[in-house]
Parts: sequence; structure tokens; C-alpha cells
Amino acid sequence: MMNTTHVLVATAITAAAVLLVAPWPPESAQAAEATRLDGAPTAQTPRWQKPSPAQIKARLDPLQYEITQEEGTEPPFRNRYWDNHEAGLYVDVVSGEPLFSSLQKFDSKTGWPSFYAPLEPNAVEQRQDRAGGMTRTEVRSRIADSHLGHVFDDGPKPTGLRYCINSAALRFIQVADLKREGYGDFLPLFEKGGSTGHD
Repeated sequence: MMNTTHVLVATAITAAAVLLVAPWPPESAQAAEATRLDGAPTAQTPRWQKPSPAQIKARLDPLQYEITQEEGTEPPFRNRYWDNHEAGLYVDVVSGEPLFSSLQKFDSKTGWPSFYAPLEPNAVEQRQDRAGGMTRTEVRSRIADSHLGHVFDDGPKPTGLRYCINSAALRFIQVADLKREGYGDFLPLFEKGGSTGHD
């Protein structure tokens, strides 16, 4: 009887120790909860995040850094996307957050990529900009706070707005690469809406 009691007590103590040491919920359950079925992180693990200042400095080339971190402006007609007519997403070069798409892009004749609306209303933020003796409305990304460009009220319908954006603040992902790059959930936009916006 004494031996049996000792065995039961030792077993109970061991079980309690395991419960104290083991993570709860189990790691497999934590991983399942933190990732959706399509592989995209949930709100528990933000899908797009702002890198540290050191990471930003290391990842961006000098022009990208000047534009996004120092409110620079690239020259018109001599930038990467002003005349791009491919279908796809334009994401923040700093965080990867989707900002604009080819569906809202139009030819503004200004030499910079122009959109009549962002992909989502809350993807960008607006601030008053008085630099250079002018009063303009600056456009910045929501998550990384990257300087993108400016918005003007001389755009086409349906918004009447022109988001004049620096190419160096963006990374373009064509439709064929969206799934491979982790943006597959945006594919239905292009299946419905065609390839490009206004020309």
C-alpha cells in the first residue's frame, strides 16, 4: 500500500510539473491560431509591419530612403512607374502594405504615377505640407509612415482626386506574381475589374 501511494504521488507531481513548464495553448495550436488557412498572419501577428530604422536604412537604396524617410521628390518622367500599364498592386516599399492598384491608376500627364483613389481608404493618411512656400496635402502610408507624395483635387471621376506618388516609394507586383508574393487574396479584384484604370 505504501509503495502504491508513493507511486501515485510521484505521478501527480510529475504531471503538475509538465503543465507548469509546457506552453499553453500548445505551440502547434498557437501557430495555427496565428496563421490563416491561406498562410497570411492574423491580427495576432500583423501581416505588414514597419521595420526598425536600421533595417529600413539597410534595405532601401539611397533614392528610396530619401523619398520615404526624408520627404524627397523624384524627377518627373524619369522614374520607374509613371508609364507602367501592367495590371497589379503597388505596395509600400518599406512595409509591403498594399496601397494602390492598376485599377485606379491613370495617365495624369505629369510624369509621376497617379491614382484617383488608394486601394483602401485607410491605407494612406493625409497631412498638411507647407514646405517650399506652398500649402499641399501630403500622403503617407498608414503602417510604415512612409512619405509617398501628395494628393490634389484635379483628378478624374469618380473621386476627382489625383494621388501623385513617387515611384521610389512603391514596389509593383504584377498580377501573375501576386499569389507567389503572398498577395493572392487580392486576385479577385483583377478578375472583376480588368487590368488597368484610366488611360
